[in-house]
Amino acid sequence: MEESLHVRVGRRVQVVLIHADAGEEALTLDIVPDAAADFERGLLGEGTPLAKALAGRRSGEVVDYPVGDLRQVRVLAVTRSPADLDLSSAARRQEVIDKAVSESDRTNALNFASSFSSKWGGYEPAGIEDWTGADQ
Repeated sequence: MEESLHVRVGRRVQVVLIHADAGEEALTLDIVPDAAADFERGLLGEGTPLAKALAGRRSGEVVDYPVGDLRQVRVLAVTRSPADLDLSSAARRQEVIDKAVSESDRTNALNFASSFSSKWGGYEPAGIEDWTGADQ
């Protein structure tokens, strides 16, 4: 029989969120380092308030958690996270940030080119429309 595990990084936790209106919501979350967190994928960063409230708890415990309309969290089960758990969230977030910065740089260049003029002439936005940024 497996020993009773407690909540920490590397654990999969099944919980029930208990709302003020007596509603309940079941979740399964893997506790991961903050850099790998992605709540939509069920990866809860260890530094989040919920992970901190659950830290050290075991199956069957109920934790007071008065956040928003939540009142308590009941821990249903604690198991080891799968060994093949994809923790590449940080890399995906960086890709999104890099793309947004590049698009912002392109927009700024277009705005400058279309609004700047001097006694020697203005900038032509030709070529900027297809610009993908210096890094791409």
